[in-house]
Amino acid sequence: MAMAEKMLKFVSLLREPGVKRPAAERRADFQEIQEELPVSNAARQSSRCSQCGVPFCQTGCPLHNHIPDWLALATEGRLEEAWQLSAQTNNFPEICGRICPQDRLCEGACVLEMSAHGGVTIGAVERFLTETAFENGWVKAVKPAQEREKTVGIIGAGPAGLAAAEELRRVGWQVTVYDRHDRVGGLLVYGIPSFKLEKHVVARRADLLREAGVIFHLNFAVGRDATLAELRKKHDAILIATGVYKGRALHVPGVGLPGVVPALDYLTTANRVDLGDTIAGFADGTLNAHGRQVVVIGGGDTAMDCVRTAIRQGAAKVTCLYRRDKQNMPGSAREVQYAEEEGVQFEWLAAPLAFRGAEGVTAVQAHRMRLGTPDATGRQVPVEVPDSEFTVAADLVVNALGFEPEDLPAMFGDPALRVDRHGTLEVQNLHTSLPGVFAAGDIVRGASLVVWAIADGRQAAGQIDTYLQGKMAIAPRAAL
Repeated sequence: MAMAEKMLKFVSLLREPGVKRPAAERRADFQEIQEELPVSNAARQSSRCSQCGVPFCQTGCPLHNHIPDWLALATEGRLEEAWQLSAQTNNFPEICGRICPQDRLCEGACVLEMSAHGGVTIGAVERFLTETAFENGWVKAVKPAQEREKTVGIIGAGPAGLAAAEELRRVGWQVTVYDRHDRVGGLLVYGIPSFKLEKHVVARRADLLREAGVIFHLNFAVGRDATLAELRKKHDAILIATGVYKGRALHVPGVGLPGVVPALDYLTTANRVDLGDTIAGFADGTLNAHGRQVVVIGGGDTAMDCVRTAIRQGAAKVTCLYRRDKQNMPGSAREVQYAEEEGVQFEWLAAPLAFRGAEGVTAVQAHRMRLGTPDATGRQVPVEVPDSEFTVAADLVVNALGFEPEDLPAMFGDPALRVDRHGTLEVQNLHTSLPGVFAAGDIVRGASLVVWAIADGRQAAGQIDTYLQGKMAIAPRAAL
C-alpha cells in the first residue's frame, strides 16, 4: 500500500520533460541544451509511473532496462540502488539518457503516453541517476574476480565495441581495442554533436575502461597497420564493431560540384573543431556553414544533427529538404522540434533533381512529392508531382541520406569474410564466416541507434565468452 501511495501520481502530476535552454541562447554554442533535473523533480516525475503489470517501457527498450523498478527506487530517494539497477542492463545509461529517441522507444511505449496522460520522463531520470552516481563516486571501473589469459581484439571503439570490452573485462578476459581515430568513442565523439552529447561524458567512460584494464590502440587502421589475419594470430577471438561510415550516394546531376559534401565529413569536422583541433577544411570554409545558405538533404537524426550544427556555425539560412512529410520522418520527432525552435526551415515532400552552379554549387533544383501506395515495408512511397519544380538557393549542400557499410573484406584483406547483399557482415549468433571472429552493431544490422549497438555489444561479449570457454554449441560458419 505504501508503494501505491508513492507511485501512480500521474493523476495529479503533469509530465515535466525538464528545462531546455532558450533557443536563442543555445543557437550560439555547442553546449547541451537540456539542463539537469533537480533531485525533487526527478523524484516527482518518477512517482508518475503507474507500475504496469506488463511494463511496455521495458519491452520497448532494446536493452530491456528495469525501468519501473528504478523509477520506484528514485521516488523513494534510494538513488544509489536506482543507479545500480539501471547500470545492470546498460553500460552507458548517461549516454542513452541523452541521445536515445525515447519518444520512439521507452517513453513512446509508456502506458501513460498511450492513454494521453503524458509518458514518464524516463530519459531525463536515467541521465539524472548516472550523473548523481558520478558526482558521488559510485561509478567504479569493473574489476574481474579472476583474470583469464586469453585475449580478445576489438576493432572499433564505438558503443558496440566499448560495451563488449567492458563486459569481457568483467569476466576477466584480456581486451585490446583498435580504432582508426585518435579518440575513443567512434560516432559518439565524431558523429554526434556536443549539443546532444558533450564529449567529456564519453571521455570519462574511456578513462574507466582504461582503469579496468582495456588497452586502446588508436590511429590504428585494420588493413593499413595490420591485416585481419594478423590480428587473428595475435588474439584468441576478434570482434568487428566498426559501424557503417560510407555515406549513401546521391545520384543527381551536379553532385560532384564543390560545396556538395557528405554529412559525416561535415559533422566530423565540426566536432573536431569543437574539441579544439585545427582542421583545414573548416579554416578554408569548405566545411564551415558560417554566413552560407545551407541545404541538408535527408530526414533522419543525422540530418537533424547537420541542420542544428549549421545554425550554431552562423549560417545565413538553413533548409532541410525531405521527400516525405513530417509525420513520416525517420528521425526523432523531438529533434525535429528542436531544429524548428532553433530556426531551421523545412521543405516537406520535396526531393532534389539537380545541383546547379559552375565553380561551386549555387542552388538546389527540386520537385514536389506526394505519398503513394505503401511498399513492402508498409511505408508510403514518395511519388513525383508533375510540373512542380522549384529552386532553393544554396552554397553548401550536405548529403545526409544515411550510411552504408564499407567494403570490409577488401579493406581488411580477407575475402573469406562474408557479407550480405547490403554489405553488412553475415553472422550466426554474431559469429561471422571466420572461426573466432564475431561482429556487432551497425556493421551487422545496418545504420541504427546507439542503444542497439550497446545491446549488440553486450550480446557479442556473451557469445565470445562462451566461445573462449570452449562451450559454443554452434559450429563456425566456415565449417558448415
